[in-house]
This record gives sequence, C-alpha cells and structure tokens, in this order.
Amino acid sequence: MTEHNTIREEISLKSYREKVRRAATYRIRGKVKELTGLIVRAVVPNVSVGDLCYINIQNQGKTIKSEVVGFQGSDVLLMPLGNLEGIGPGNEVIPTGDCLRVPVGFNLKGRILDGLGDPIDTDTRGGLDVKEYYPVHNTPPDPLKRKVICQPLSVGVKAIDAMLTTGEGQRVGIFSAAGVGKSTLMGMIARNTEAEINVIALIGERGREVREFIERDLGEEGLKRSVVVCATSDQPSL
Repeated sequence: MTEHNTIREEISLKSYREKVRRAATYRIRGKVKELTGLIVRAVVPNVSVGDLCYINIQNQGKTIKSEVVGFQGSDVLLMPLGNLEGIGPGNEVIPTGDCLRVPVGFNLKGRILDGLGDPIDTDTRGGLDVKEYYPVHNTPPDPLKRKVICQPLSVGVKAIDAMLTTGEGQRVGIFSAAGVGKSTLMGMIARNTEAEINVIALIGERGREVREFIERDLGEEGLKRSVVVCATSDQPSL
C-alpha cells in the first residue's frame, strides 16, 4: 500500500471515529411541563443552550423543532421553531445533542428552502442531495482579516454598473415604496450578474408574491444559478 493511500484511509477513518465518539449509546428523553407565550418549559437531561430538540406531538404524528434558550432551576426553556399548535403537557422531548444546522453545497442551486433550510419544492424536485450541514450560529470573522473591497462586481444592470458601481463583498440597500419595482430589479440582477451563485432570501413577503417573483422576475434562467430561501409573512416568525 502506498503512502498516499495510507493517508487517505487514515483521513476517512478519522471522520468515522469522530461520528462514533459523538454517537449516543443510550436514548435520552424528556417531557413538556408548561407552555407560556412562546416558551416551553420541559424536563430534559444533558442539554445546553443552543441545542436542538424535537417536541413529539404524537396525536398529530408530527415533531416540532425547538432550541434550548435557557434554564429555570432544573427545567429547560425551549423556543419552538414553528407553529405551537398541538403542544401539550407530557409531550415527549427528544434532544439531538447538536445545534441547529442547515444544508450547504452546490446541489442547492435551483432549490427553494424554508427558513430552517428544509426544501419546499419537494413535489417537483424531491429531497435534498447534500452531504454537509453547517451550524446556523457561527463566530463572526475577525474584522482585521476581512478583505478590503477593491474588486468591482458587475450586476448586469447598465445604470447601476455605470453610476453606482458595486464591489465584491459590499452591502447595498434597495429602498422604495410598494409597487415601484424592487423585485423586478432584484430579478434582473440575479439573472445578469457575473456572480456564480445567488442566495435570495424572501423574508416577510406575502405568500402569493413568492411564486410570482420566482416565475416572473427570477425566471428559469435565474433560478438555475440561485438558492431561494422563503419565510413568508403568514408563517411563524420564529
């Protein structure tokens, strides 16, 4: 066996050893005690702030993602990440031992996700084919290590490129009254920019406007090189 193959095998085994080390050797379960406002009090052992748990609604055959946000004595305070309907005293709480993670990878191009990273276009595209998941909470980069904005970025709109040139890494705000054309402009940029991938977040949009934007403004051409994240105004804010 060559040295190259030995190193590759060692790297492969290292990842499996880490998974085995983190795997739970017994099942831990908790239960809901109380729901006040948006906070669920529960008894769940061996969890910490930021951990992801599932609240099992047995009579409805569904689970609700929730995040550990604090403690009150020996009780755990959970923040459900979705609709609270169905949560009641005694519901089973299943800790995952990990934080909330979202899928990443080039296979997300052309997909439409919800605010938690789950696909909502499964009827036409099926499930996600991704292998990597990143935690949603990360340490921000050191400001002194950020790159200086010095490279122009063409957005494909002549008026902007000529008069309001943007750069790679720059933040730009587009503000106007309703109906002026913000979505139309964003669709033009998504279709024509020289950037390889667009990540488009539709947060707080009316439900009917999402499909209109994807089909009319973004179009099939723009969607092929984009990842669309939707959290409409008719959904829970958390």
